[in-house]
Amino acid sequence: MVNNPFVPRYVIGRQAELQQVSRVLAEDGDLMVAGIPGSGRRSLIRWAAQKIGARVLEIDCLRATTSSRFLELLAEGLLEVFSQPAELELIQKWSTGHPVTLEQYLTRRTRLVWHVPSQDNWMILQSLLTLPQKMAEWLDCRVVLVFQNFPHIRSWDRTGKWEEYLRQEVERQNLVNYVLIATVPEPWVYQSNLHIVTLAPLERQDLQSWIINTMAAEGLKFEPDSQALNMFLNYVQGHLGDAIALARRIWLDCRAFAKMNTEATKSPDHSSSAIAYPFADELIQTHHVHRSALSLVEDLSLTYESLLLLLPPIQARVLESLALDPTDSPHSRDYIEKHQLSRGGGLQGALAGLEQKGLVYGSKYGYRIAMPLLAFWLKHRLS
Repeated sequence: MVNNPFVPRYVIGRQAELQQVSRVLAEDGDLMVAGIPGSGRRSLIRWAAQKIGARVLEIDCLRATTSSRFLELLAEGLLEVFSQPAELELIQKWSTGHPVTLEQYLTRRTRLVWHVPSQDNWMILQSLLTLPQKMAEWLDCRVVLVFQNFPHIRSWDRTGKWEEYLRQEVERQNLVNYVLIATVPEPWVYQSNLHIVTLAPLERQDLQSWIINTMAAEGLKFEPDSQALNMFLNYVQGHLGDAIALARRIWLDCRAFAKMNTEATKSPDHSSSAIAYPFADELIQTHHVHRSALSLVEDLSLTYESLLLLLPPIQARVLESLALDPTDSPHSRDYIEKHQLSRGGGLQGALAGLEQKGLVYGSKYGYRIAMPLLAFWLKHRLS
C-alpha cells in the first residue's frame, strides 16, 4: 500500500479555530466541533490537544451499538492513551479500588475487563470515567475525550441516563475535556455550556497554497498558464477530504504515466518521435486533473450508489437536482416546478435531513452539495 503524502502535517486555513479550541481546552472547557465529514474536525482537535500537551481519547459512538460495546470502546481507548509500562502500573493501582481488572499477557493485548451482568454496566461506566481524571492527576497532564457521532448512543440509551451522566461527570473533572464532533449542532447544545466551533469550507487560497507546496515536495507542479490548478480547486471546492483524495490520485496517476514512459523509452522498438503516455517534465496538466477526477469518482461509484439507496426518495431527488442545477434558492417556485420537487414541508425537511447528514450545506453556504466529488459523480451520472 502506498503511503499518502497529502495528509496534512499542519493546520490548513484554520489557525483561528485552532487558537479557539486550544484556549477552550486549556481552560478546562468542553466544546462541540461542527462541520461536514472531511472538513478536518478530528485533526483540529488533535492539533489543539498537541499544542497544550493533552492526550486524546477518541470514541466513535456509531460503533457503540450497545452499552456493553460502549464500555469496551472506552476501555480500549484508555489503554491506547495510557500504554507505557509505568502507566499500566498506575492503572493496576487504580483498579484495586474498582470492579475492573487489568489483564496483561506476553502474547495478547492488554485489556481492562469486568465480570458483571449487563444490567450492572452503569456501575462500570462510573468506574471507568474516574480513570482519565486519576491518570491526569498522577501524570500531570490533560485528557481530551472525543465522542464522534455521539447522538447514536440514544439508540440504546433510551432514557438519556448515560448521556446526561457523561456530560455531568466530565464537567466535574478539572483535567478532562469533553468534545463532541457533529455535523450540525443540535438545539440542546445552544442551551449547554459547550463552546461551539463550526468549520466552514476552506478558503480557495489556503487550499491553493497547500496543494502547490505539497505537490512540489513530491517533485510535481501545475503547468504554468494552464487551467490545471484552477480545475483542481474547482473540483474540490474547499473540501479538505476530497482535496486529499484527488491530490493523491493525481500523484499516483502521474507516477504511473512516468513509469510507463520510462519503460517505453527502454523498449527495443521505441520510436523517439512519439511516447504513448502524455506526461513529461513533472508538469500536471488539465487533462491529468480531469482524468484523475473521473477515475477517482468511478472507484467511489459503488459507495455513492449505496449512499443514494439509503436516502429517502425526496432527499435523493433534491440531491440530484442540486447536482444538475446548483442554486442558492431551492425553495423558489421556478426551481420546484423545474425539478418537480414537493412544495412546503417536504422540501424543507429533505434539505434539513441532507444538512444533518453532511451532504448539503444550509442557507449560509447556498445549499450546495457539501461533498464536491459526489456532486461531480452525480452530474456525470445524470447527464
